[in-house]
Amino acid sequence: MAEYKSKHGIVSRAPYELYMSFVDMRNFVSMLPEDKRQDVTADFDTIRATVQGFTIGVKVQQRVPYSRIDFVDDGAPFNFGISLHFDAAGTDTDFWIEASADLNLMMKMMLGSKIQEALDKIVDSLVAVSEGRMPEGFDPSQFPGAFKS
Repeated sequence: MAEYKSKHGIVSRAPYELYMSFVDMRNFVSMLPEDKRQDVTADFDTIRATVQGFTIGVKVQQRVPYSRIDFVDDGAPFNFGISLHFDAAGTDTDFWIEASADLNLMMKMMLGSKIQEALDKIVDSLVAVSEGRMPEGFDPSQFPGAFKS
């Protein structure tokens, strides 16, 4: 099992505010561009998408209010898990992500650095938005109530 851990980032929001943006899987659909939503379905606990002919599902495995959300695969080509961490840092949140994936050696070599880069970019984007800086292509209105306008 390949293990990945993002950098830590201090998000200028309280843990409960950031946590609430990620707790409902339907929120992820609203973050997608309109033209990508037709192949995605979600309810409170699960999200399923068809990408290049593959169906990938993710479900919430565990919610620890205001501190962690654990996701696992739910019908994907390989087993994986993702944990989002929301640790209090004064009035802000120390946000970071852990991911694990059951990848063969070739997939690890092809995807390993891309997975790490994606995790770090997510953290950087949340930090930037919380500070009023807009990362390229990012729309903070898709996170209702989570970020300052």
